[in-house]
Amino acid sequence: MSETSAETPGDADSPLPGITQFDLTDRVAIITGGSKGLGRAMAAGLASAGADVVLVSRHEDEAVEAAEAIARDFGRKAIGLKADVTHEQAVQSMVERVHTEFGRIDILINSAGINIRGPIDELSFEQFRNVQRVNVDGTWLCSRAVVPHMKHARSGRIINLASTLGLVGLEDRTPYATSKGAVVQMTRALGLELAPHGIAVNAICPGPFLTEMNIPVKDDPQIVQDVVGATACKRWGELPEIQGAAIFLASDAASYMAGSMVAVDGGWTAK
Repeated sequence: MSETSAETPGDADSPLPGITQFDLTDRVAIITGGSKGLGRAMAAGLASAGADVVLVSRHEDEAVEAAEAIARDFGRKAIGLKADVTHEQAVQSMVERVHTEFGRIDILINSAGINIRGPIDELSFEQFRNVQRVNVDGTWLCSRAVVPHMKHARSGRIINLASTLGLVGLEDRTPYATSKGAVVQMTRALGLELAPHGIAVNAICPGPFLTEMNIPVKDDPQIVQDVVGATACKRWGELPEIQGAAIFLASDAASYMAGSMVAVDGGWTAK
């Protein structure tokens, strides 16, 4: 059910701003896992919409190289920083450095993540815990670190990278599916908690994208059947296809969203 009033954008004398809602000019975005894969693609997408971006990685050289390329391509300020998202002090120091450098933090994309595949009886507990530390602990720590700055500004966007496998199951994926299910619920809880402070928390649930993580298994017949075959599009996602969702959730266009999951999965979860 929708309603309009004299104060809403739907009023005849106040036309919808349309495409201008997606303008990110001069906003500052932190993207963890930003040196490669979906993180780098989303960083480039935000820069193309006018944002200045900070790419965070455990490998400083990779983050710097990616940032320099984005700065050249889009004419925005882009820097690369080293930080391990599982280390509380490293995360806090990174966020404080960004705030000192730019004076603001408008957007956080929690894209750092890992995947370890295998039957449960062939995996070690340490492998399971390692996936949780990066995918869950890292998302929580980075979110906690930016929240005080966003609360002070009464504005902000936190975008978590969940997954199709946070919504549906797949065999031999207990570490990853468990972690992404946790990210889904973290997003919902934080969305409710932070909406009153003007901070929108939502998640993107990518399907099978052809990232560095998936290249080693892209030609495996079983993967092609069980993963790519599960999509309606019957193909791997291409990295630029994640950018639209990231720009949308980072922008004013997503101002009435809180704790939502945006599936970019080729139709996997529609079945």
